[in-house]
Amino acid sequence: MVESGREPGREPGAPFGIAEVTGVSMVPTLLHGDQLFVHYGARLRPGNVAVLRHPLQQDLLIVKRLIERRGGGWWVLGDNPDAEGDSRVFGVVPDPLVLGRVRARYRPVTRGRQRSAGVALSWLFSAVRPVRSASRAS
Repeated sequence: MVESGREPGREPGAPFGIAEVTGVSMVPTLLHGDQLFVHYGARLRPGNVAVLRHPLQQDLLIVKRLIERRGGGWWVLGDNPDAEGDSRVFGVVPDPLVLGRVRARYRPVTRGRQRSAGVALSWLFSAVRPVRSASRAS
C-alpha cells in the first residue's frame, strides 16, 4: 500500500527501497514473503523484474517481469503461468506506473526450520540472491 504518496520501504528521494512479495505470481523466481531490494528510477529493459503500480488499482504495488515495450508502456507477465493478474488481464502498463527494477531478493529465516547446521548453512548460501533478467523474455 502507498502511504502519503510514496512507495512503502522507500524514503523520499532515495533511489533504493525494500518491498515484500505477497502471492505466487512470480514463482519460482520469487516466493511469497521474499523481501526485495528495489532500485527506483533504474533503467529498464525487457526481461527485468520490476515493481509497478497496478494500472487498475494504483494504490496497489505489484511485481512482474517486463516482457516488451508496447505503445508507451510495458507488457508485463508473472513468472508463474498459472497465476493471473498481469498484462493478459489489464493490458499495457503505462511508463509512469513502472517504479523500479528489482535488484536482489532476500528470503527471511522461516521460524523453526533452522535447527540443524546443514539446514542453517543451506539457508545462508541461498538467502540473498540477485534477481536476474530473463535472457529472453517470451
